[in-house]
Amino acid sequence: MSNLHLTTRNDSQCTVIAVAGELDLTSCPVLEDAACQAMAGGMPLRLDMAGVTFMDSSGLNLLLMLRRRLMEGGGRLELTGVGEAPMRVLTLTGADALLLPVGTEARGRVLDPTA
Repeated sequence: MSNLHLTTRNDSQCTVIAVAGELDLTSCPVLEDAACQAMAGGMPLRLDMAGVTFMDSSGLNLLLMLRRRLMEGGGRLELTGVGEAPMRVLTLTGADALLLPVGTEARGRVLDPTA
């Protein structure tokens, strides 16, 4: 059984999925299904990661895959509310530069692709 809880809502600019719990090998399919359904609407996808307490390499792989799929279709993936545990994975792998918006602080530095 997955230890992941999702809440999906649409606003005027994007689809938002609030993610809470552990994002790991067993729970990734739950988020992938919800995200794929949301992508069908053609709007940008925002993942509110404020409730994510753990993320492993499976979670990272899923985020990168979702980003790629959205970009191929002309969309984009936005992460917000990234907490300490998932931020650690993003910064250790360098994926923070791909997945976090410009100006987001990661490990004491502000991400700026022009720097």
